[in-house]
Amino acid sequence: MSRRLSRAPLTWVAVAVLGVGVAFGLYWFQPWKVVTDNQVDERLSEVDAAPAGTAPADAPGTTPAGTASTAPAEGTPGSSPTSTRPVVVSRGEFVSHEHDTAGTARIVRTAGGGHRLELVGLDTSNGPDLKVWLTDQPVRAGRAGWGVFDDGRRVELGRLKGNKGDQAYAIPSGTDLAELTSVAIWCQRFAVSFGAAPLVPVG
Repeated sequence: MSRRLSRAPLTWVAVAVLGVGVAFGLYWFQPWKVVTDNQVDERLSEVDAAPAGTAPADAPGTTPAGTASTAPAEGTPGSSPTSTRPVVVSRGEFVSHEHDTAGTARIVRTAGGGHRLELVGLDTSNGPDLKVWLTDQPVRAGRAGWGVFDDGRRVELGRLKGNKGDQAYAIPSGTDLAELTSVAIWCQRFAVSFGAAPLVPVG
């Protein structure tokens, strides 16, 4: 009887440790996201093509990322819009990395002179801790391209709003778009790209 009683606390300790391990694994991997989708249908810009020779670096207030811009903010007195309609200045198609990913990424210059990233018809997998990054890394197909996007310069635009559908992200004023040539759907938790798109100047 005493042996049975002595083993009982050890059994409860083992059960508690196992329970903590399972709970942590569920939190860390969030496996249910693999079989669930988050659909987003935001209104995107009605865009014109960029004028020939126009590149993102032409935009007012474009300075190296992380530095202050002296250009007036979008919509404030003194700003000088380059168009009365939004204009696509760069774009590219998504390439699959760890997960199948499709859709179009485009940088849009707004009528007020600001910029935003728009993901058109995005279709990728759901997952934990997904972020949207602008980066200076080239987009490579295959496994060689999965982990390169945290190697260089990047600007985080926020958490991925949904793994499917149309969505837009504001680009901070002063971001040097001439140096940031790709978009990555980045899983911060596991340091891997779900998919990425090159940003090729239009015009």
